[in-house]
Amino acid sequence: MVKVGIVGGTGYTGVELLRLLAQHPAVELRAITSRMDAGKRVSDVFPSLRRHIDLEFEEPATAVLKECDLVFFATPNGVAMRHAPELLESGVRVIDLAADFRITDASEWEKWYGMPHDCPEWLEKAVYGLPEFNRPEIRNARLIANPGCYPTAVSLGFFPLLQAKVIDASCLIADAKSGVSGAGRKAEISALFSEASENFKAYGVSGHRHFPEIRQNLAKMAGTDTGLVFVPHLTPMIRGIHATLYARITSEADFQAIYENFYEYEPFVDIMPAGSHPETRSVRAANLCRIAVHRPQGGNTLVILSVIDNLLKGAAGQAVQNMNIMLGLPETEGLCQFPLLP
Repeated sequence: MVKVGIVGGTGYTGVELLRLLAQHPAVELRAITSRMDAGKRVSDVFPSLRRHIDLEFEEPATAVLKECDLVFFATPNGVAMRHAPELLESGVRVIDLAADFRITDASEWEKWYGMPHDCPEWLEKAVYGLPEFNRPEIRNARLIANPGCYPTAVSLGFFPLLQAKVIDASCLIADAKSGVSGAGRKAEISALFSEASENFKAYGVSGHRHFPEIRQNLAKMAGTDTGLVFVPHLTPMIRGIHATLYARITSEADFQAIYENFYEYEPFVDIMPAGSHPETRSVRAANLCRIAVHRPQGGNTLVILSVIDNLLKGAAGQAVQNMNIMLGLPETEGLCQFPLLP
């Protein structure tokens, strides 16, 4: 059994990790930390986990994290970079679900996250955990930077076209919508029911923290700098991301075939039949990205529809997928849950 710890187990991604790992046949949960809820039983904080997890939340300083084979950080930005190096030096492998190691340039990271980076030496050593792009590197990684939710949906949507070099990489548009859980499990006026319900709005138009991460991904796939307009929106649902992507065609091709061939052997990417319109509820609670390719009126613009559950393929599910790859387990182990409907 793989001994696993979680730092920060009380947020939405933390409880999703708990739910997935409690069902994982190869995992033994050894430690779950929370400063706020230390001493409380996990099942008292999350009744959904009663009879599945028989542990208490612990203070991070007293938890037996160094005895684990792998530790997840489901913490706010800026926490893992302060505490992960000590675990890494002890031989523990780490997956960070926050943004501390996603951007390879320290000055760029500091610009977008508004704080100095505590261990810039690990930025180059960390492996970006998007399996469909970095699987060979993930296998041998000691530190995984788990991708953001928007970057996952947008990157998976654009990658096949950029690799095939059939679109203008200097003019890409990502119009993405997220459920309220993307803001995290915290008290915030904009996330209140009476604020978010029956409402729809754009935010971060002048610059969102996921922008440099997406741009970095697209540039690596394209082999050159890309031009990107990224506009996120908040929509009144609990979970889910719908990314509508636009790209200008530069070469004629069978675009449906490009996607089908690119993701032919990917267990968690589903290329829909031509003309389909994937829905966020079709991936709810599943580690799955569904993609559809459109060419409206046969014109020179492609429209790609990409949907994920922001808490699964956009966070905890992808983290478990990365864990499986790192530890030589079947990639789909513990991740075969069907989407929920309704």
